[in-house]
Amino acid sequence: MPGSLEPLDLGIQIPYYFRCPISLELMRDPVTVCTGQTYDRASIESWVATGNTTCPVTRAPLADFTLIPNHTLRRLIQDWCVANRAFGIERIPTPKQPADPALVRSLLNQASSQSVPQSSRLSALRRLRGLARDSDKNRSLIASHNASEILLPILFSNTESSELNHESLALLAMFSLSEFECESVASHPDRINYLSRLLFHTSMDVRVNSAVLIEIVVTGTRLPELRAQITNTDEIYEGVIDILKNPISYPRSLKVGIKALFSLCLVKQTRHKAVLAGAPGILIDRLPDFEKCDAERALATIELLCRIPAGCAAFAGHALTVPLLVKIILKISERATEYAAGALLSLCSESEQSQREAVAAGVLTQLLLLVQSDCTERAKRKAQLLLKHLRDSWPQDSIGNSDDFACSEVVLPS
Repeated sequence: MPGSLEPLDLGIQIPYYFRCPISLELMRDPVTVCTGQTYDRASIESWVATGNTTCPVTRAPLADFTLIPNHTLRRLIQDWCVANRAFGIERIPTPKQPADPALVRSLLNQASSQSVPQSSRLSALRRLRGLARDSDKNRSLIASHNASEILLPILFSNTESSELNHESLALLAMFSLSEFECESVASHPDRINYLSRLLFHTSMDVRVNSAVLIEIVVTGTRLPELRAQITNTDEIYEGVIDILKNPISYPRSLKVGIKALFSLCLVKQTRHKAVLAGAPGILIDRLPDFEKCDAERALATIELLCRIPAGCAAFAGHALTVPLLVKIILKISERATEYAAGALLSLCSESEQSQREAVAAGVLTQLLLLVQSDCTERAKRKAQLLLKHLRDSWPQDSIGNSDDFACSEVVLPS
């Protein structure tokens, strides 16, 4: 329901028995507790989760925490919403009921049983995926039944890439893995090779889900030698970068692709593989398409790759790199500004051409504003170092005649 369900705003009074006694708002999913009182599911679950063991209305002890859906009341509320559409009230949707723990256990057992026909196992996995999609609570419930421990053997049981593998992969992509589970994948080269092959599958869903799992494993593996073993696979970079080329036909690919690429580039020893696979070009081409959080990851990845000679040269060779990085300063977020300044610092430290391009794009004004802003100290230090590198490229006539450079007395590090 919209938050504007105030009687004065709508010109209508909501019946008190349609309001939750806890939140006093129109109930969307009314449930009845053992005392006979009805509450909105989210409100009573929150009440119990905070340690309360009594009924909010009667104060009687809740001997049983079972919540029974009040379908009759929910239908009455829906009918009332429809009858009052003229007042801007939208009909509440019929809520999906939380998964039954017994059903989740049964489906997991069915999916993992070798004696069950493959079609039945596949059906069980699809039902589990449907439940996981419905709500965070369902995902938590499924995860609490050691779902990852059951699904990983299914995924890697048959490297012929059957539907069973793909369904288990889709489910695993919805959960986090323990450090032990991540290392159980990372320590087996055949498993990493299998995931890298899936990055080139004909189904975009399979490719993206494989990238999700690779990111989870890389991030969750703490042993440096195992992380290096994963990122040393050439096909992984090629597959992940290819996923980033499909934002229009598959919007999820941008978010998943940059997250996976960033995690891979955190491993310093193998960053050159990302450069060889074409990461600099696709990062610059896709930079305007990212949302805020993903743009920050993309810029962090650019800064990481600019720290190696091959990456620096590749970015310097792209005509849009420097103008885009200059434009981003003070635009997206403090983090984005810091990463953009860091990447420009690396580029301008190695290339006089990049220095000229940065000055032509207006970087001096941006940097001088940056050092006087409320940005992070790291961003300011990078800006000061970059100003020092650009001293010889400063247009003297602009410095002398423009108020934009009035703060050029900023003390730069020696």
